[in-house]
Amino acid sequence: MRSIPAIRTELPVKVDGEPTEEAWQRAAKIEEMVEQRPSFGRAEDQHTRTTFMLMYDDNAVYFAGICRDIPDSISSELVGRDRVGINDFAGVMIDTYRDQINGTGFYVTALGEQYDCKYSLGNEDGSWSAVYKTATKLTREGWTFEMVIPYNALRFSQQPIQNWGINFIRRRTKSGRQVSWNPIDPNKFGIMSQTGVWTGIKNIKAPLRLSFSPYLSSYISNTPGADGGSTTSTSVNGGMDVKYGVSKGFTLDMTLIPDFGQVQSDNQVLNLSPFEVKYNEYRAFFTEGTELFNKGNFFYSRRIGGLPVNFSKPYASLDTGAILHENPLETKLINATKFSGRTGKGLGIGIFNAVTRPQHAELSTSDGRNFKVETNPLTNYNIITLDQTMKNNSSVSLLNTSVIRDGSTYDANVTAAMWDLYDKNV
Repeated sequence: MRSIPAIRTELPVKVDGEPTEEAWQRAAKIEEMVEQRPSFGRAEDQHTRTTFMLMYDDNAVYFAGICRDIPDSISSELVGRDRVGINDFAGVMIDTYRDQINGTGFYVTALGEQYDCKYSLGNEDGSWSAVYKTATKLTREGWTFEMVIPYNALRFSQQPIQNWGINFIRRRTKSGRQVSWNPIDPNKFGIMSQTGVWTGIKNIKAPLRLSFSPYLSSYISNTPGADGGSTTSTSVNGGMDVKYGVSKGFTLDMTLIPDFGQVQSDNQVLNLSPFEVKYNEYRAFFTEGTELFNKGNFFYSRRIGGLPVNFSKPYASLDTGAILHENPLETKLINATKFSGRTGKGLGIGIFNAVTRPQHAELSTSDGRNFKVETNPLTNYNIITLDQTMKNNSSVSLLNTSVIRDGSTYDANVTAAMWDLYDKNV
């Protein structure tokens, strides 16, 4: 296992993609990268060798690199945040508690696009996002970058002296080679258990990991009428998202009266089969940090706030001459909460709760009297997950999901036990 000393800086750094300031000259240097794939353990070629630089101060971790290459061999395309595509990239993986289970990754492509993720038991959650600063520059000798990772993007202890698990990655797409500082054997399970050590980080303070994201949205809808006129309606919505880092491995997320109006819509699907179409989830609250809740594929989050369970019920009234004015295709989410994480002993705990309000269709009788039909009652969704890791990458999981509806509409409850057992020869 490789180690590198922590070097504190007091000098300013301008993040412009060129690590030439005096601070970088004093930073710890990381070289002698080894191939992860396709030929594990092979030394990095000299003409494409990598030099990384690392340091810290009271506010952030500073990471930079010189990625030598022939300019025409650098693979680069704009693909958007949290995607790497066929791009060359470089980055750092950090395990602040050295539990060899949980970690975070921060990457940047040669064109400066960011990709960040959380690691847990060999799984990579790319839906997790942090705020950090990067800049890159293409040069005649390859490309260079600078990265600043603020401490509010990390979780760490309050110990005066700390040692963190750390590793550095670079990928060259054209050659198909990916190298790392501490060797990562692709035949071994988990990459956080194969990190090196960043030693002697002194006197840094973990910030309060609490964020509030309020929102206010308004909508104006204009509907043409059969008589040539039109009807205009307006609505105003407000709510808030809250995220709190409870401890080193656990996070509490809450969303109150969320508005998903700006979320990507689904493609239209003509379904002639007897089976339901399973749509992708685009709402960030239901995609970030949900790996524990997805154990066994029992959780289909699109049902929360989806089509009312009794959507077709109002149409029975049309046989009596009633007129249907409005039948919403979605239910309104009042709030949702999730608490999830993993202890240092490998026990993953996930608790999820969401509540949707009653939904009604609006109708009128032939003589003009208005009335409503309930299409979805007040509904409570719950998930509890326990996932214990054991030796040889084995695990045992227990999961319970339930849907509790007000009134006579049916409820649902599922309990499942799952396990993966391996011996040391697998």
